[in-house]
Amino acid sequence: MDQGGSVQGPVLIVDDERPLAEGLRLNLERAGFGVRIAETGRAAVDLLLQCNPCLIVLDIMLPQMDGFAVCAAIRDRSSVPILMLTAKHTEEDKLRGFGLGADDYLTKPFSVRELLARVRALLRRSPVAEAQRLEAGNLQLDPAVRSVSKAGSPVPLSVREFDLLCHFMRHPGRLFSREQLLADVWGYEFVGDSARTVDVAVWRLRSKIEDDPKDPVYILARRGMGYVFRQPG
Repeated sequence: MDQGGSVQGPVLIVDDERPLAEGLRLNLERAGFGVRIAETGRAAVDLLLQCNPCLIVLDIMLPQMDGFAVCAAIRDRSSVPILMLTAKHTEEDKLRGFGLGADDYLTKPFSVRELLARVRALLRRSPVAEAQRLEAGNLQLDPAVRSVSKAGSPVPLSVREFDLLCHFMRHPGRLFSREQLLADVWGYEFVGDSARTVDVAVWRLRSKIEDDPKDPVYILARRGMGYVFRQPG
């Protein structure tokens, strides 16, 4: 969801603990997401309309308006996925959050890998994300029905190939290391030879979408760094 080329808005972090918010920003940006930060509930509601976020990470303990009030205010205006953060472990708090429209809950302290996994899972389930069709050159990708066509002709892809292409097309121009692609497409729990796994998947994908896989137009390698998806001009 890189803001430079993404079809989606950024992740909106709502937290008044600046070090935590900046740490989340750094890790989300490393994972390919654009990020905005709001330190108060009122600022979050204002940013909702300004930046049209793809997902909101919402802390409960906020000044002025607590996270529950913010969640309710957001739900009055948007169906954007909401992941609530809390230091409280009680079932009542979680049920209250879900009752107000939260989509998921994460209890502090948490690992960054778990937060990223939950963010990706929520975005995969998001009707807004699924409905956005992507185009690049003569490629068309429809996430809602998981179909790809090239110059109007269907392109049969495996599940992993589709997910990889979808990820690339949502971030044109962004350079991804093999490790980033493994985390974003395969999932953080993957164990194995990262370089070979990604290289093989990219080659197979190129063989299906490129006119000449040895001289690719869309998926370009950057020696020693990774891959970037080019939007033909």
